[in-house]
Amino acid sequence: IRCWSNIPFITMPLSRAHGKSFAHRSELKHAKRIVVKLGSAVVTRGDECGLALGRLASIVEQVSMLQNQGREMMIVTSGAVAFGKQRLRHEILLSQSVRQALHSGQSQLKDMAIPVLEARACAAAGQSGLMALYEAMFTQYSICAAQILVTNLDFHDEQKRRNLNGTLHELLRMNIVPIINTNDAVVPPPEPNSDLQGVNVISVKDNDSLAARLAVEMKTDLLIVLSDVEGLFDSPPGSDDAKLIDIFYPGDQQSVTFGTKSRVGMGGMEAKVKAALWALQGGTSVVIANGTHPKISGHVITDIVEGKKVGTFFSEVKPAGPTVEQQGEMARAGGRTLAALQPEQRAEIIYRLADLLTDQREEILLANKKDLEEAENKGRLALPLLKRLSLSTSKLNSLAIGLRQIAASSQDSVGRVIRRTRVAKDLDLEQVTVPIGVLLVIFESRPDCLPQV
Repeated sequence: IRCWSNIPFITMPLSRAHGKSFAHRSELKHAKRIVVKLGSAVVTRGDECGLALGRLASIVEQVSMLQNQGREMMIVTSGAVAFGKQRLRHEILLSQSVRQALHSGQSQLKDMAIPVLEARACAAAGQSGLMALYEAMFTQYSICAAQILVTNLDFHDEQKRRNLNGTLHELLRMNIVPIINTNDAVVPPPEPNSDLQGVNVISVKDNDSLAARLAVEMKTDLLIVLSDVEGLFDSPPGSDDAKLIDIFYPGDQQSVTFGTKSRVGMGGMEAKVKAALWALQGGTSVVIANGTHPKISGHVITDIVEGKKVGTFFSEVKPAGPTVEQQGEMARAGGRTLAALQPEQRAEIIYRLADLLTDQREEILLANKKDLEEAENKGRLALPLLKRLSLSTSKLNSLAIGLRQIAASSQDSVGRVIRRTRVAKDLDLEQVTVPIGVLLVIFESRPDCLPQV
């Protein structure tokens, strides 16, 4: 427990040394320092003028909940341009209506046109209002927020970078949520993407690259990037064969086809992936998820931190074998192939399984001996479970005999007519045996269960 301004709050100890990202989603619950990046499509309304207040309030509630748990939360936000555009449009319309009412009468009010608004001017007009809104929302949860505006130069100038780092650490120490945004009123033109290689340099071109740079700079455990899509797809979302990628590994970029960028904002999914991989290389775990869907936006951040399967999780640890999802897909494809086999082909497969049990008896018994020794040494299994775990030559022979009996009877196991009823003339109703499909069987301490099934 620490206190600041007489307000006690709990601090969570770091669960790991920074420098290596989490390997699995289940580890995300240990994240202490978290950056939440809110894309333009998340914080703005569909008409791109003004903020989506309901979504923003829900995000603030989730961030506040995690902050009050003792985590250190930071927000990288868009929305200043949209908020400023709303305010400037209102001011321009009000000004024009007054002038026209004075000089031309009310008849010409309907002909007023809104001029094209320059983004930097919109950002300058909207930034203060955006921050005031955040401040009011966080106050409802007794949390203070602080605004920090940055540009690319603040990271590339060593003195400015140290100042920024020190300011952020001091705010976090005081249990204050920093609200960070690019200073769009003075931001220089975007630089080329050639500097996205390596962990030392990344150009701040948009809030995706800003969030990645900030996450690595502050040695954060987790970067949550909220957008208007569920995560990273292997092809543009909306296409017929697009599939959401649950876990994305460095080097998988070639398997992804990127679509167009978001309706608002500077970057698209490709920019998010590049920034995410850069942050991952710097030791920060990353999740890209949907922050606009009404059914999940109210708990998307807390779900991610709890390790739930939300969005796309970036991991540097690629499993040796297929994922659970891939195994399920392979089982379904294999089941359809098996269902189309002829009876003699099915019998041949089962005979082959029986032969493998006897031909590889020594290898199977040796592996089972290792399992028994490990179970006995660790003392985790009760005696009945140890007995179930044990295999023997007689057990294997018995299993092989049983499989051969099934193979012999499999000639009529599929396609056999069990019952036939004459419903009407030239119309017969038949009950026919068909392949059952794919089975999921859960068993413990019983290696002979698999051939029995």
